[in-house]
Formats: sequence, C-alpha cells, structure tokens
Amino acid sequence: MKQRDIFWFWLPLFASWLLMTAEGPIVSAAINRLPNEVIMLAAQGIVVSLSVTIESPIINLLATSTALVKDRASFLQVRRFTVHWMILLTAVTILIAFTPVFDLVVLRWLGTPEPVAQWVRPGMQIMTLWSAAIAWRRFLQGVLIGFNQPRKMAWGTAIRLLASGGSVIVMASFTNWPGVVNGATALMLGVIAEAIYATWAVRPLLQNELSAEQPAVSPPLTYRDLFWFHLPLAGTSVIILLVQPLVTFSLARLDRPTESLAAWPVVFQIMLMARAASLALPEAVIALTKGPTTYQPIRRFSLTLAGVVAVAVALFTFSPLARLYLFGVQDMTAEVGGLAESSLIYFLPFPALTVISMWLRGVLINGRKTTAVNVAMVVNMFITIVVLAAGLAGQQPGLPTAAVALSLAVLAEIIYLGWRAQQLWPVLSPKVTTRSI
Repeated sequence: MKQRDIFWFWLPLFASWLLMTAEGPIVSAAINRLPNEVIMLAAQGIVVSLSVTIESPIINLLATSTALVKDRASFLQVRRFTVHWMILLTAVTILIAFTPVFDLVVLRWLGTPEPVAQWVRPGMQIMTLWSAAIAWRRFLQGVLIGFNQPRKMAWGTAIRLLASGGSVIVMASFTNWPGVVNGATALMLGVIAEAIYATWAVRPLLQNELSAEQPAVSPPLTYRDLFWFHLPLAGTSVIILLVQPLVTFSLARLDRPTESLAAWPVVFQIMLMARAASLALPEAVIALTKGPTTYQPIRRFSLTLAGVVAVAVALFTFSPLARLYLFGVQDMTAEVGGLAESSLIYFLPFPALTVISMWLRGVLINGRKTTAVNVAMVVNMFITIVVLAAGLAGQQPGLPTAAVALSLAVLAEIIYLGWRAQQLWPVLSPKVTTRSI
C-alpha cells in the first residue's frame, strides 16, 4: 500500500472533520457580533458542551458501522440499534432541558454563573433532536466509509456547514434573537440537513450491495454481539466528552470565571480544527488495514501526519495568524481574546499527540480490542481529573491548567494504547519487533 493511496482515502474524511470543526467558529463569530456577546458565548459553550456529552454514546457509531455493516442483515441490525439510541438520548435531552434536572446539572454540578445559566436553558431546548440527528448520520456515514465512499461523507459535511453557517448569518443579520438562540438553531439545522443528505447518499448501496437479493457475506450479526462491540466504544466517547464539562466545571471555579468560560469555546474550537486530521484516522485505519502488508504504511502515514500537525499548530500559534483569527475573524473583546491568545502556547503538543492516540485506537478497534480503547480513556480521564483538581487546589490559571491536563492525559492514553497494541503487532506485521517500534 502506497502513502498516496492512504492519503487519498483519508483526505475526504479529513475534509469532513475540518468542515465540521469550522461550524463552531462561524457560529461563535456571529455571536461575537451581537449584543451581550461575552455572556452569550459562554452560554453557547455550555450548550454545546452538554449536547455533545449527551450524544457521546453514539459518536463511535461511525466506527461500529464501518466495522460491522457488511450486508443487508447487518445493516438492518445496526439501524435498529441506532434507532434505540436515538430514542434514549432524546429522552435524556428533554429531561435536562425541560425539567428541574437543568438546575441540578447546570447550576449545582457545573457551577455556571446565574447570568450565563439563564441563557443555557433555551439553547438546550432548541437542541432537543441533536443527538438523534447525529446518531442517524453517524450510522449512515459509517456505511459509506465501509463501502469505500468516504467522499460522500465530506459532501454531507459541506451541506451541514452551508446550512448552519448560512442560517446563523441570516439570523444574526435579520432578527433580534439572542446570540445563543441563533447559535443553537443554526447547529440544529446543520445536523438535520446532514442527516437528510446521508439518508439520500446511502440509497444506491441499499439498492445494490446492501439489497435483499445479495447473499450474506459474514456470519449473522446478533444484537448481543453488536451491543458488546459498541459498548466499550460508547464508554470511550462518554469519557472523552465528559472532559468538556470537567473543564467547564474547573473554569467556573477559578480566576475570572466569566471571561474564561467565554474564551474556552474559541480555544476549544481552535484545538478541534487542529485535531481534525487525527479525528479522521480511526475509520481510515479500520477500513484500510487488510493484513500484515498494510500495517507499516499506515503507521508511517500516521507518524508523518503527527509531525505535520505539530508544525502547523506551532506556525499558527507563533505567527500573526492567531491574533488575526481571534480579533479579526472572531472579533473577540480585548480581555477575552487576550486570555485565549496567551493560553494557546500551552496547547501546542495536544493535537500531535492526538494523532498518535487515534492511530493506535484504530489499530485496536480493527483488531476487535474495543475494551482496551475504553480502558485507555479511563486512564485519560483519571489524569485529566488529577491535574484539574491540582489546579483547583492551587488556584492556578484556568486555561493553562486545562491545556496541561489534556496533554498529559492523552500522553498517558498513548502509553497504555501502545502497550495493548503490542499484542496485535506480531499479527499485523510479523517482521516488526517491539524494539523497532
């Protein structure tokens, strides 16, 4: 397998993630140009944080669908599984957005300042169907990737970006709605548009490779097997996305809480864009790993990608681009923008380390070692909690503490994943020894 073959398969997935990560900056840029921008941006950050935490069990439906959907019967089984998750997570969202549970979660657990919390509730109510739309499109996108059609996933994300970005610009220009209402509505419209496109894009597969007339290509996939395959991945996603509320919890209790809560969504979006290259890796590794001959080329591609990401993040941080983005594109206030800019240097190693962890995660998922991936995220969460707790105890600056916590956590995750992946390396590449790794 040549490096260019891996690159051209990975590129549409990367484009999809990059477009997806561009959605947040567009929304926050619109909010920053509306009244009461600091409060609204802080509220929007918590709305997104809670929404992605609720949806976390189905984030890895992409990997599950890619790995397990091979014929009509397995498609129908994973679809049934997806619908069950859609119902469950919608009920959880309703519970938080429309009942007194909101006060428990947002005010007591997260410690959100009252002026911010009052705007979080309408945002969460608008996002009621967010998890359902995400689950459906992740399931179908996994099918597209598994049948070697990653470009359709990128087109779907482009449609989502046009829907969300276009709608937030229109609402900001022609309505007097509060910023968080504009932002939540735009995000909701975007994922609905992408889910509709994914439903249309998968139709040719349902009429051909996944039609009822095609013979089964794998042993029957039982609901039990599907559940136990996905459960560790769901746990992994939950743990990953719990990091967002944990950081929010810490920032709300450290110095300058409102400014830090307003700066954090923008810093997080920058880091999300920087990690888009890595987030596209697991599915590429799963789809392209076909035996011993493919291991070495994929490893080389992943390590090269980590180096490229490290250089790109450094260039952004130490050049005028960071200031241009924060104060030009995002139009942040001097106080909040300065806080965000000064914290970027602490996040430098985080995106490159994420590339390595995602490569190892893909190797283990392909080898059906999903429990190891879950344990690795427990390690990640433990380190995150320890460092954030130390920062709270010492009343350290909020954003630098978050950066150190995230970087040390992913480093610990890599160490664990590498140790577990050693069990698979002799199978994937018999000529590779532990020493040569």
